[in-house]
Amino acid sequence: MLPRGLTGRVVIAFALLAFTIIVAFWFSVFVTLRELERDQTLTRLGDRADDLLTQIRESILDSPQRAEVVAYAERLEAQHIDVYQATADGRMRTLGGGPIVTDPVDVGTARGDVRKGETTIDNKRVLYASLVLRPGRVAQGLPTSVVFVTAEDSGARAVADLAGAAPFAMLVVVVVGTPIAWLLASSVASPLRRLSAATRRLASGTHDALPIEGPTEVREVTANFNALAAELARVRQYEVDLLANLRHDLRTPLTVIGGYASALADGTAAGDNAEHAARVIGEEAERLERLVAELGAIERLRSGSDGLHPEQLDARDVIEIALERFASRASSEGIELLMAPPNRASDGDADGVLTFAADRLAVERIIANLVDNALRAAPSPGGHIWLAAHDLTLDDETPAVAISVSDDGAGFPPGTVERVFERFYRADPSRAGAGSGLGLAIVDELVRAHGGRAHAENVAPHGARVSVIFPVVPVLTRPR
Repeated sequence: MLPRGLTGRVVIAFALLAFTIIVAFWFSVFVTLRELERDQTLTRLGDRADDLLTQIRESILDSPQRAEVVAYAERLEAQHIDVYQATADGRMRTLGGGPIVTDPVDVGTARGDVRKGETTIDNKRVLYASLVLRPGRVAQGLPTSVVFVTAEDSGARAVADLAGAAPFAMLVVVVVGTPIAWLLASSVASPLRRLSAATRRLASGTHDALPIEGPTEVREVTANFNALAAELARVRQYEVDLLANLRHDLRTPLTVIGGYASALADGTAAGDNAEHAARVIGEEAERLERLVAELGAIERLRSGSDGLHPEQLDARDVIEIALERFASRASSEGIELLMAPPNRASDGDADGVLTFAADRLAVERIIANLVDNALRAAPSPGGHIWLAAHDLTLDDETPAVAISVSDDGAGFPPGTVERVFERFYRADPSRAGAGSGLGLAIVDELVRAHGGRAHAENVAPHGARVSVIFPVVPVLTRPR
């Protein structure tokens, strides 16, 4: 069962890795030590043969010098070395004349020749060194060599050597590896613990930006969390503003409706006053309905359920239709509604046509919202509104058409231009006009749905201009 905590898992993983490395290292060292031990044993057996050769110069085993061989063999017993006599064909038996060993050894042919190797005696692996004391022939079957034999225990000695070093190696791993594992785990766990605590605080509505530190993956998660928290804070503030604006926009119509409804109910409004009260109630109800419809329009655009159907449009035709629609209202308010002359000679083609592909109803709604805003912003009477269109090329060399609506009103207050396309935002939140604060937001959403963009600015000496830019070939997207 793995620990639940990241630190425990990192420590266990580090311990397993260290154990695996140590086992692999010890195995390679074991193989090397075993070969060294084997070579040392064979060298030691060869040295014993050289010592015996030094002591006896005659090589006839049945001579009186046989006693010297036997005495030397007895001294080697303390070193766990057995001495055998061998014939020229390599068959061995003990000095006392025991049974012949089935596995022959390699013996030389010249006097003093020493051979080393490995064989089996009684099903046990042994190392040996043979010394030729006298040359002989196989047919004679007489002892010709002395063979020094010892158990092949190089593996056991290698393990014993490693076992002696094991405690020290484990101590080094614990002393050095534990701090490394702890630092590694802390470098990951500490930022994650801070992230967990910040997530809990975020749920309660508080958040401070977390420091970007730790491994790359943790840094990326922290940066994404900071961005998410900042966006959530912005959305929460937006919701607060939204509710405040909704209360503001709903309060006036509801107050008017309630007042006139009470007047009708108690008979205060009668005759012409009753008709006026009913008309005002109807107007305020329509205003509430428009508010709800505008909210729904944006949500349908965002969800993609309000599909767009592009067709070829002429920007000047669109402007002329808007001029006709709003001519009566502009005239009644004493505002002059005009089509501005081209601002450069290259506008349009030879016939003055500026064509682009877009949804006709969406474009008409965009222009209507812009003209409606301008009519409320322009001085009444004596104000002016200009509608204009021209072609342009975007930064990515995409051809586009821009339609703008300008007025000679007070313009946008300083610092508000960047926010005029936000839903329910008003440059003057305290005003109680008929607007819902959604007109420019809908404009922005519809233009973006065509792959274009909207732009607001103040113009000299006074007034404001809002422009919408449509790619000639639309890039239909779902609004943000």
